[in-house]
Amino acid sequence: MTAVDLLELARSVAGSAQPGEQIEAYAARTRETDIEVFRGEVESLSVAGVSGVGIRVVTDHRQGFAWAGTFDADVVAETLAEARDNASFAEPDEWSGLATAADAASVPVARLDLWREDFLSVSTDEKVRFAIDLDARVSNADPRIREVESTSYGDGLVESAIASSEGVEASVRRTVCSASSSALAEADGQTQSGFGFSLGRSFTELDADFIVSMATERVLRLLGARPLKSRRLPVVLDPLVTAQFLGVLAAAFNGESMLKGRSLFLDRVGEAVAAPFVQLGDDPTDAAMPGATMHDSEGVPCRRNALVTDGVLQGFLHNSATARRAGTRTTGSATRAGYTSTPGVGVRALSLKPGTRSFDEIVASMPDALYVQSVSGLHSGTNPISGDFSVGAEGLVVRDGALAEPVREVTVASTLPRMLLDVSEIGSDLTTLGGSTAGVTLVVSEMTMSGA
Repeated sequence: MTAVDLLELARSVAGSAQPGEQIEAYAARTRETDIEVFRGEVESLSVAGVSGVGIRVVTDHRQGFAWAGTFDADVVAETLAEARDNASFAEPDEWSGLATAADAASVPVARLDLWREDFLSVSTDEKVRFAIDLDARVSNADPRIREVESTSYGDGLVESAIASSEGVEASVRRTVCSASSSALAEADGQTQSGFGFSLGRSFTELDADFIVSMATERVLRLLGARPLKSRRLPVVLDPLVTAQFLGVLAAAFNGESMLKGRSLFLDRVGEAVAAPFVQLGDDPTDAAMPGATMHDSEGVPCRRNALVTDGVLQGFLHNSATARRAGTRTTGSATRAGYTSTPGVGVRALSLKPGTRSFDEIVASMPDALYVQSVSGLHSGTNPISGDFSVGAEGLVVRDGALAEPVREVTVASTLPRMLLDVSEIGSDLTTLGGSTAGVTLVVSEMTMSGA
């Protein structure tokens, strides 16, 4: 079934609305491949496809939901009846309701090229050979690499369509591929790990050479790492570390969290929350981001939402329901796990506006700092309400404008609000690991480092 057929199906269900009733149908088809290689052998392989439809019915501010893992007409009709029945038992919520035609027309629809037709022509055998070859290349890249911890390949396609009795209609097709490898290197009885990765819309866009060189560089430069004495000093965050911090910070911009009083930016719109040159936004219309899409999960056009401009908090992300509750308009930020769930709120492409200097140029300008290549325990070590964090870190000393000795067993600690205010430079190297955030080299003027 093509995306056009999905839209016809959704229209048919939405057209069943009775007077006083709102109906939304979300139909989707996905296919995913996941391959894990260990020691040159395929450790796991899965190729899975699912398809189905989720139906929301809203009557008298009562919402009912039901889903079916098939497009069979009889089953879809039964699912609609179940959603209606669920609505009749639901607690009334004055803010319940679907996105409106006005919401769908609030901004122009971005035209994005997110589909690669050659994605469909690559066999599973080719993908397996790619992963095994990548594993071998990383393993043999340097004599100090003891083994490859893991090598993986993954891809996915999504075709979805949504239609509602409120005049909302949208369809999206997307493909994405990724590969990564994590190497273990050993010297003088010490073992370190480092990984490389590549992303693309199709198999042919993956760069195995880049993965090998990235994994090799990141693991070898950590060999010989030693603890450092505790002190406060400037910190240079690797783009992948910055992306992880943004992943934690994303919850603070969630309108649903804000309404529940769980955002560290509660009641701070219009206030300075970051250094005055910081621009932070969520832009699902950036086709370079893996989470890019034209419409959100309610069929509302996505757009760039400025969250922090010149260091000042601009607002929160909303779907139609949280927007009504907050007395504002949806920001096209509805997300859902698939046809089995109702829409929530979330980021799709959260990133800082890049600066002008590269990582090498930034390091060359610093007499004394800590470059953090990776962190551990970020989610468990961060308080999402206060923003306090204390995480393990690995990296290298920056001395006299160059990367120097590697360090290990150190902890960096601060709060997310303090870190945003202490940003002193943003690099030009916007990097995405996948998921919903992208990072850049980020310099924080001072953080507490606890070591030996």
